[in-house]
Amino acid sequence: MNQALMDAIQLVEGGRTEEGLKNLERLEKNLHDEEKFYVADFYFQWGMVERAQQILEDLHLLYPEESDITLLLAEIYMELDEEERVIQLLNTIDSSNPAYPRCLVLLADLYQLQGLSEVSEQKLLEAKRIIPDEKVIDFALGELYFHLGKYKKAIAYYETVLQEMDEVSNINIHNRLAESLSANGQFEESIEHYQKGIEKQEDIHTRFGYGLTALQAEYYQTAITQLERVKEMDPEFTSVYLPLAKSYENEGMLLESFQTVQEGKKYDEFNKELLYYGGKIALKLQKNEEAEQFLREALALDPGFIEAAITVTNFYNAIGKYEDTVDTLTEIMTKYDEYDPKFDWNLANAYKEMEQYSDALNHYQRAYTFFKEDLDFLHDYAFFMLEEGDRKRAKELFEKLLQQDQTNVEVQDILMQLDDNFS
Repeated sequence: MNQALMDAIQLVEGGRTEEGLKNLERLEKNLHDEEKFYVADFYFQWGMVERAQQILEDLHLLYPEESDITLLLAEIYMELDEEERVIQLLNTIDSSNPAYPRCLVLLADLYQLQGLSEVSEQKLLEAKRIIPDEKVIDFALGELYFHLGKYKKAIAYYETVLQEMDEVSNINIHNRLAESLSANGQFEESIEHYQKGIEKQEDIHTRFGYGLTALQAEYYQTAITQLERVKEMDPEFTSVYLPLAKSYENEGMLLESFQTVQEGKKYDEFNKELLYYGGKIALKLQKNEEAEQFLREALALDPGFIEAAITVTNFYNAIGKYEDTVDTLTEIMTKYDEYDPKFDWNLANAYKEMEQYSDALNHYQRAYTFFKEDLDFLHDYAFFMLEEGDRKRAKELFEKLLQQDQTNVEVQDILMQLDDNFS
């Protein structure tokens, strides 16, 4: 390769783009065909697809049997979404050609883009049979299975690639393997690869994945470190706030958890899960006003948000706002056609305290079907029946309660009194 051509390329690569490209354009007409192919390859790498296309189409007319030209031109047509021309070109390379495995890999990429994953897999497996030790093919198979969500298969191929290289096509294999392991539930193994991947390539999504995996592995301090770093990199990366708040809570740092939710709300006020979580943390901090506000806002975003409805009405019953329990749950059931058995339990307790005993009984009876093995429910229902004077039903419920908790002295005493009364 002549020195002038090398100098022009170095100018572009060194950041003096305009000067280098002008020199290349001036040199092009006097280049040998091999040098023209070399320049076309650089144009393609630089994203100057049309200039690369012009050179390669001319070269392909002159050298239709040259597979390197055919393959690079096919890649360009793929970039331009000219799928029929890609297939037409690649079909000119037969199975006896040494370039045939590369041809199969390109076809696999094309079929994957078309959503024909099974055909793509067949092409890659055929290429691997021809060149079993080619790590680029292993990488392609890993990528295919990764994007299909077949993480166990992806893991095997990424581990094979790592035997020789830790990066392919600017993709960090440690990071890919970490994501696959995490998605497959292998959290501790995943963390090891996240650590190695981050050392070589830091990006916000990898940091976030690292933090999430650490949270799932119950390495809460590691999760906090990684997720805090994500927040520093981009405070508007709203997905970070909920797992960060959960990590703080698991470390017993409730105030930091609540502050994280408040901060996240500034950037994403329509995240019902974040608002719901903020309500629960506020309750733990005994910040009742803030708790109610967060839970009501979560319900306003999604009136069918069952967990938020249960939590807020548990809270209302605990502080004596029984009418709010009735109003909230009645609206959800009638207006939004949502239901959960815990609604009946909470309504029963609210109506009991409001001295609307007929309504309370109705909801206790409905809830019993779902909670007849629940000690807390049996306790509430049994005492309600006792207060209502239905000693026979109360005795049945207390006996059921004692069967499940034979050490309950209070229930034993009540049953003895009921037996005395019946006798």
